[in-house]
Amino acid sequence: MPRRRPQRREHPLEDQNRGAIRPESQRAFGCVTWVNMGMLAFLAAAFLLPLPFRYVGNGEIFSEIQLRLALLGLILIVPGMALGAVLGARTYRVEGRLGARAGAGIGAAVGLNSYLLVFSLFEDIPLLLASLVPSAGLLLYALFATGQALKRRQWIVLLAVILSVFSGAVALILEFDLLLLLGAVFCMAAATIGGFVGGIGYARAGGNAMLPPGALHRKIDQ
Repeated sequence: MPRRRPQRREHPLEDQNRGAIRPESQRAFGCVTWVNMGMLAFLAAAFLLPLPFRYVGNGEIFSEIQLRLALLGLILIVPGMALGAVLGARTYRVEGRLGARAGAGIGAAVGLNSYLLVFSLFEDIPLLLASLVPSAGLLLYALFATGQALKRRQWIVLLAVILSVFSGAVALILEFDLLLLLGAVFCMAAATIGGFVGGIGYARAGGNAMLPPGALHRKIDQ
């Protein structure tokens, strides 16, 4: 009986990579990692920015703002990781400066909107939800509408920020609250820093396997 020849492998590269993590999954994991890095930067900035109030002025303002921003960070960390994973798996890498700028802008918008949203829920001001919920929806659309032009998505983020600022102005007009004003300002500033850090990682996550089609492959800086 003739000896059976082993089947020839026509695609050795595919066999070699079989079982490896897909580039999309690697990018999703990388984006989750940088969401955590951005959150750490947010918490660090949230501690340092209002720190002068502890030594100059009212120390209670520092303690209250610290408590509010730390609570907000805990609330946002899990949803942020989930959104980062989904966004990373759906998108390619971008140029570093673009990623950092986009991260800072989205961070500022998300920080302001989230702070006011949590404030309206804890202070039982449902009126603010009428503009804050659509603002949050616009931010999510701007993040995931990857088929839209970048300029259009930037205008959507700007519209979301305008709605959030309008909500904060309404809250201050109804009843002026210094902690609301300072908390929103410090949260927006800290979230801008956190978003900037996260945007740097978003631009790099996935390695050369996730460069856009037609982009030049180059060695990633270590």
